[in-house]
Amino acid sequence: MSGPTHEPDHVARAAREAAVRESRGRAQPEPSLGSRLGQIGILGWTIVLPTLAGLVIGRVLDRLFGTRVFFSAPLLMLGAAAGLWFAWKWMHRQDSSG
Repeated sequence: MSGPTHEPDHVARAAREAAVRESRGRAQPEPSLGSRLGQIGILGWTIVLPTLAGLVIGRVLDRLFGTRVFFSAPLLMLGAAAGLWFAWKWMHRQDSSG
């Protein structure tokens, strides 16, 4: 039967947290749909461009040395890994700035 003694503190704390969330929401409004789509586009190209660059460089090296996919496959994977890392860093930079 200790519930009623702790309820007012719990309710007051929840009300304070709700007020803080509401004021934070007013100070930092949600980005528009266009802004979100732009962010998705940036992330996509951040991943795709290094991947394609790795593939192109790998194909050039494969033709130069007469190999099949000796350079293309690993450089494709390295390009994809670099693109994902760049996207990860960009997302964390966006998260901390806004």
